[in-house]
Amino acid sequence: MKTLFFASTLLCLLTGPAHAQLRQVNDLSLAAANKLADAAVAACQAQGRHVAVTVLDRGGNIVTVQRADGVGPHNTAASGRKAYTALSTKNDTQALAVAARGNPDMANLTTVPELLLLGGGLPLRAKGDIVGAIGVAGGGGAQPDRACALAALAAVPELDLPQT
Repeated sequence: MKTLFFASTLLCLLTGPAHAQLRQVNDLSLAAANKLADAAVAACQAQGRHVAVTVLDRGGNIVTVQRADGVGPHNTAASGRKAYTALSTKNDTQALAVAARGNPDMANLTTVPELLLLGGGLPLRAKGDIVGAIGVAGGGGAQPDRACALAALAAVPELDLPQT
């Protein structure tokens, strides 16, 4: 009888507060990801540059990939790696590249095959929480790629703009 009472008490304790363990999180929608990619491509095309853009959700899953006409296939892969780098490190890839050049301890990041320390990758934040990342590649260098990624963030007002 004691065992049955103990088991039922334990069961009540385990099942009762389960809802308290769930978090409310902001999530990146397909519509928002497509708007980001469209805005990045448009910003670069306005400067005569053609890019590839990858947008990831908070879990690192690809939400959308877009490639402007004439962009080399290596740029599609690079945009994905930039987005992954920004998401996994929670940092602007341009800032990481600068830090890795100036800090021997961070220089080892360049040896991690999945990471790409070149400008153009930005984490996406909503209300301070990471909700995904964007990567832009093919725009003629780190600075133009980063500028197009920043322009994309401005197109989705629900996202926090990075502190500069």
